[in-house]
Amino acid sequence: MAGEIPPPPPADALELMVPGRVCLAGEHSDWAGGFRRFNSSIVEGVCLVCGTEEGLFARVQKHPSKLVVYAKTDDGKPREPFVCNMEQRELKKVAEEGGFYSYMAGVAYQILIRNQVGGLIIENYKTTLPVRKGLSSSAAVCVLVARAFNRVYDLRMTVRGEMEMAYQGEITTPSRCGKMDQCCAFGQVPVQMIFDGDAVACEEIIIKKPFLFVIVDLCAAKDTMVILSQLSRGFPKATTDVEKGVQEFLGPINKQFMQRARAALEAGSPQALGQVYNEFQDLFDKYLMPACPSELTAPVLHKCLNHPSLQQHIWGRKGVGSQGDGTAQFLCKSEEDREQLIKKIEGELKMQCLRVTLGKKRRVRKAVIPCAGYTSEMYPATKVAKSPLLPILDNDGLLKPAILLLVQEALSAGVDEVILVVQEGDIDDFHRLFKEEIPPHNFNQLSALQQKLGKEILEIGKQVVLVTQPSQKGLADAVLCARNAVADEPFLLLLGDNLYKSAIEGIPCGQQVADRFSGQSVIALREAHASEVHKYGTVGGVWSQDLLDVHAIAEKPSSKYAKEHLAVPGLPEDKYLCFFGFSILTSRIFEILQRNPSAHFTNALDELRQEQGIAGVVVKGTRFDIGEPQKYFKAASAIGQARL
Repeated sequence: MAGEIPPPPPADALELMVPGRVCLAGEHSDWAGGFRRFNSSIVEGVCLVCGTEEGLFARVQKHPSKLVVYAKTDDGKPREPFVCNMEQRELKKVAEEGGFYSYMAGVAYQILIRNQVGGLIIENYKTTLPVRKGLSSSAAVCVLVARAFNRVYDLRMTVRGEMEMAYQGEITTPSRCGKMDQCCAFGQVPVQMIFDGDAVACEEIIIKKPFLFVIVDLCAAKDTMVILSQLSRGFPKATTDVEKGVQEFLGPINKQFMQRARAALEAGSPQALGQVYNEFQDLFDKYLMPACPSELTAPVLHKCLNHPSLQQHIWGRKGVGSQGDGTAQFLCKSEEDREQLIKKIEGELKMQCLRVTLGKKRRVRKAVIPCAGYTSEMYPATKVAKSPLLPILDNDGLLKPAILLLVQEALSAGVDEVILVVQEGDIDDFHRLFKEEIPPHNFNQLSALQQKLGKEILEIGKQVVLVTQPSQKGLADAVLCARNAVADEPFLLLLGDNLYKSAIEGIPCGQQVADRFSGQSVIALREAHASEVHKYGTVGGVWSQDLLDVHAIAEKPSSKYAKEHLAVPGLPEDKYLCFFGFSILTSRIFEILQRNPSAHFTNALDELRQEQGIAGVVVKGTRFDIGEPQKYFKAASAIGQARL
């Protein structure tokens, strides 16, 4: 049998990471809100959840007929590989039996009964997510498998579709999780979830200031099934005062507190959120403890929450998940307070701690440069070389392909990887530039400066990834082609027919925008005269310090439309803010593009703005278009004189 097991996916296979999740507030409201199917007087459930920094890392690839999983135990030792035929009855049987692999089989079963797919090979090569700590590691497994099928077989599921498939897969097993657990599909961002019967509404929340949490494993015991069984006695109809109290707390009281909690998050006020936590926990105990005293009296939890030596370090505290003696959560006043809190909990209470930070500035690690478009204006030069490969005289006196300057711009913004989207017929040209050495006899004829650059290009090439766009369907489709390479991270998007020159010494244009990214998408902007707006994407908005809160986006508007809808306070009447030529976007853009890959990219940006908000940064520098002959020569001349 061992000889029949296919090997793990290669190192260059599709990589996925799914985090765990922590419930910031609103526990139990997911299943309680589900009872609105039977009793419309029940108030919808509301919770605030967020993915953790820890998670599951995996490589995946297709298999024609089997689900094959390589994984490790909690202590990092390899498990026996799991192999199951992609056959409905066999997958369902494995799922219903329970155990580690049941979650994967359950999701595969749900995928199979809805889609014509083959199998998968999944290697969970690294796990940083603690299991059985109230962070929904089982839900992360389910989302991972749903996402793997979605990406490998191009099933075109949205994040919410992946969430639903993961949920259906998990409840195929003996587990009876709530729907909030699958929010880990959204990644490391806070999400508000509203539960109305079978419907679940999700909305991401942008946090502009870090919130410092400590999650505490109480090293005790609780019985979640008993808690859920006792609390659900009053649903869908409550008959006793205790049951009415449970409905009251999980309905209108919870909803009111979630409004306060969200407001505190958006305002960047950990002190206000801590006050919500303290009041919320007190009311949780008042209303829910009588419904399940055997579990929710929770002496270990309350000893930890109310321990005198901890209070000076925190704004607030509460239980996590189903509560009981499982997990506690503290909101800390500062990094120093967090370290002191952990030291005391681990030293005095002998419990285990995990750090979780919300709103932490995320570094942009990847860039995408579409290079597959055809530029008719540059014919016949583009018959032998695409515009990004045409030479530019740099200020060191060397002729360099334009794409090399653009890749260097991306790397100077701090990214680790640059993804070039090229036509299949051109991939050899780009590979030759970044990945291949020239023959030794030619290399020896180069000057010392040229030889040095040749070695540098090969080093840069290690950070370049080539993906293909099968057919030329525009910018939106080109960006979508990079989805698997980007995965679920924010990314810097640059256009392959633009070059940039910064006006700030030592700070390239891309870095000016990357330095302002804090989780919300950011568009680079420049001032333009009213007579120019019909040529460019243009935005309107209001200032929040030196960032523009973008309220409208229009593609090549008329000057009349711009005057009526896109005026920006503080600018002269004849000046507007237009696209500079690059942006940093969250991975949600892929979901939007997937729904309509033929749409204009500006429309997708505006939809992203409506869902998550977009900030604008006015870049101090110049953009050069190299897609037309006259502009190309102008760029070549200007960049050669002075390029940072």
